[in-house]
Amino acid sequence: MSRAPGTFRRLTPKQMRILTLIRDYQRKNGYSPTMQELADVLGVTKVTVFEHVSGLEKKGLLRRSKRRARSLELTPRVEFPDEPAGLRIVGTIAAGAPIEAIENPETLDLGSLFDTPHGAFVLKVRGDSMVDDHIRDGDYVVVEQRQTANDGETVVALLEEGEATLKRFYREKDGIRLQPANPAFQPIRVRDARIQGVVIGVIRTRV
Repeated sequence: MSRAPGTFRRLTPKQMRILTLIRDYQRKNGYSPTMQELADVLGVTKVTVFEHVSGLEKKGLLRRSKRRARSLELTPRVEFPDEPAGLRIVGTIAAGAPIEAIENPETLDLGSLFDTPHGAFVLKVRGDSMVDDHIRDGDYVVVEQRQTANDGETVVALLEEGEATLKRFYREKDGIRLQPANPAFQPIRVRDARIQGVVIGVIRTRV
């Protein structure tokens, strides 16, 4: 998968440094740095870091929650010059009970197989709720980055509590049904769910 060179031209050196610091901090600690911790490393004020983070949010490269101090999250659009080209494995997705998605530094070079104008990313599946759709625990799903889905599509859905899950998507009169593909699991019914993407491929690493 070729890189879009314009992505890096639109970033200032300080913005690229912030993205790299967040990535490296997550890899070392398993969670994101605070604004103050970034400011301390960079030798600038917290206000300056906030301005850079806001700019990265507008460019679609960073997400954060105003309710949590350690909520800085790299989006699948981020590409680093020191990483090989490919689809990033951005975390683990629940195919059982919902879990919090965790950033993962691995890279899987599948760009030539799953080319989409919307962008794509990879999640490692945890759980067996989608086995009847041939998605098993330990598989990788390739996800097209979209915010909308059609009934019956398998989606990565972010629930109101901030948890992510992998299920089939159905709209109903009183909300949304996230349907597992395993009779041992009950559907998840919610009033609203934020779609992060739609599954376009499954990769099995073991028989």
